[in-house]
Amino acid sequence: MLVRKFQKGLVFFLNNDKPSPFLAAIAAGLYPILFYYSKNFSLVNSWGHLFYFIAYFIVLPLLTFVISDRLFKLTALQKWHKYVIPFLNVFTFLFLVMLCLYAGINKKIGLVIIVMAALFAYFLYKHLKKVIILELLLAVIALFSLVPVVVKDLTISEVWMQQPDAIAEVIFKRKPNVYMIQPDGFIGFSELRKGNYQYDNYDFENLLKGEEFTLYPNFRSNYATTLSSNSSAFMMKHHYYGKGVSLSEGFNARKVIISKNTVLDVFKRNGYKTHFITEKPYILINKPKIGYDVCNFRNEDISFLGTGLNTKKDVKVSLKQYLVEDIDSNNFFFIEFFNPGHIANIKLNSEGKEKEREKWLESLKVAHQNLADLIAIIKEKDPEGLIIIMADHGGFVGMDYTRETYNKTQDRSSIYSVFSSQLSIHWPNNQPPLFDKELKSSVNVFRIIFSYLSQDESYLLNLQENASFVVIRDGAPTGIYKYIDEEGNVVFEKVE
Repeated sequence: MLVRKFQKGLVFFLNNDKPSPFLAAIAAGLYPILFYYSKNFSLVNSWGHLFYFIAYFIVLPLLTFVISDRLFKLTALQKWHKYVIPFLNVFTFLFLVMLCLYAGINKKIGLVIIVMAALFAYFLYKHLKKVIILELLLAVIALFSLVPVVVKDLTISEVWMQQPDAIAEVIFKRKPNVYMIQPDGFIGFSELRKGNYQYDNYDFENLLKGEEFTLYPNFRSNYATTLSSNSSAFMMKHHYYGKGVSLSEGFNARKVIISKNTVLDVFKRNGYKTHFITEKPYILINKPKIGYDVCNFRNEDISFLGTGLNTKKDVKVSLKQYLVEDIDSNNFFFIEFFNPGHIANIKLNSEGKEKEREKWLESLKVAHQNLADLIAIIKEKDPEGLIIIMADHGGFVGMDYTRETYNKTQDRSSIYSVFSSQLSIHWPNNQPPLFDKELKSSVNVFRIIFSYLSQDESYLLNLQENASFVVIRDGAPTGIYKYIDEEGNVVFEKVE
């Protein structure tokens, strides 16, 4: 019965003289919205984004189509009237798809779209209804892809965030300013000298030692991406990627990092003013509620469409400003910049493993300079500050592109290229605690720091496993696997 009704409706629509400009406008904008949401839900899961997409992908085309239809029907342009809606439909559809794919306007592709829309309107305008049906079918397919993504997002368990003890109520007996500096993709010193990197980093290591930093050369991250690593570190718990199949964002990671987490709560409870200073608003792109007292990016600085990697601010300028403004308070700073970063994400953008290695090493020099400058700025104002340099993960050097991480391997150099990461700490008075030997992976760093600040070693009884985990999609059944165990051995154990 439903099939027959659909068939009759389809025949009636195809036999109707002319499709409504309302339907043509909605069809042109609906698929791009649903497509972008299904592929990038974690970037756009806010009411502000929803209103933005409805306004620019539906309402604006509706107004444009209706006004243009009336204008060409009632003026001297009437002879072109039959072409206007076909042109607008094809142009709008392709233009919005381009925006979704490139997070902006590509001029060459934009020109091609204009030509294609004009040719369709002039030669094939009678077939507009078939194009509209195709656009609506694509929207239905995209909707089926989006629904499970939304359901998964709404049903994410937060059980993993629960602490096994009372560390959320920890009281500090020491209250130095705490600076966590995160250079993206900075592999640990132990791996930088061997494996896929083969780089002599002694000059920078000696600089850190001269500044009274303690180096932790065998340190590593527990997860493979910025969001997965930081969300675990700031909650001081393992999340196992939400036990889903998303490499980074299957568990509201941006909200965990920026809006509310145990580390942020502990600093606030102990009277600290909290600052988030970032070079690029990558973590802020979905406009989460900012739980930090101070942030160097405002909501209006951040585009609704994109990855947050094209806008840039100098973290050194922001740090200098806040050090002057907040000189009388106890402060926690999370400072993030994006060097050395990692190799190309996808095969299409890769120049091959050797060239990617060269580019990474050039970016490493920028990271060295940034770190040297930040250390100098901090120590000039606050020589006894607690400074933590902790990378989010490694640089993936030795692979052609980062998404090869999805493929099963047991090659130690490749695995450690992903997970080995930089940790160096400037302890006040150059006196690290005796238990700093427990600093092995990022999930436990703040629990150990809080044990030091509270002078209470009982919190060390609940350290998380110093294991590293990966999402595998090729070479083994899809799932989450332990890649490195507590002792640093390469393993392959499925997380159930």
